[in-house]
Amino acid sequence: MSAVEIICKSCGADTLLNREAVYDGFAKSGEKLICSSCGFEYASEAEVPFKSKIAAPRIFTDADRSAKVEVFDEGENKRICRYCASYTVNPFTQFCSTHKKEVQATDTCGRFEEAEDKDDASSLL
Repeated sequence: MSAVEIICKSCGADTLLNREAVYDGFAKSGEKLICSSCGFEYASEAEVPFKSKIAAPRIFTDADRSAKVEVFDEGENKRICRYCASYTVNPFTQFCSTHKKEVQATDTCGRFEEAEDKDDASSLL
């Protein structure tokens, strides 16, 4: 599909381009390119100011971005119940088999044992 968003050079509106077929009898002989706001007709597609061709102003640069925030130390987020060998999930609850109680995936405790097969979310499915 061809681009339809334009900034009309006649009225200056941020608008759409209408493509109307031109017929010679029953055979299509061309297209009219018309601004949907003011009705200005462009002679060819090369003279249409499409929005994608107009460079957007750059307000911010990479120097304006903040430094990446690291919330956890290396491996610190891997010591939560979700990654523990005692953590059990079923459709109704999340359960700790060590403490025999309901837990949340983000809970922690001092008796954490790393599970071998719970490295990623696909292992819980």
